[in-house]
Amino acid sequence: MEHDPLARALSAMKNAEARGKDTVIVKPTSKIVKAVLDIFKKEDYVKEFKFIDDKKGGIFEIKLAGTINNVGAIKPRFSVKVDDYEKFEGRYLPAKDFGRLIVSTPKGVLTHVEAKQKKLGGVLIAYVY
Repeated sequence: MEHDPLARALSAMKNAEARGKDTVIVKPTSKIVKAVLDIFKKEDYVKEFKFIDDKKGGIFEIKLAGTINNVGAIKPRFSVKVDDYEKFEGRYLPAKDFGRLIVSTPKGVLTHVEAKQKKLGGVLIAYVY
């Protein structure tokens, strides 16, 4: 049984980028993986992705843009307030304004930049740069 589909998906993407591949298959899927992929597409880390229903949990076929240096799930999932984003940026990102933290907020899954603008706290789930 799969315990963390997000961590598995991000790990597969990181490994595919390291090997120079332009496509990666991720299974099983989840709503949180789809939300994170939507953010990656908006931030130009992923060219496109499509969902394939195989009647066993689904598959995402992801076309990588080749711009990911590092990506990963944040474990344990830290609760974060609006004032705490700076601390976690220093911990997970290599430089200020380089990369994104992915935050699950009451208004949906957002980047830390969007969450700061909307003055929302939440739970850190992933990072990418």
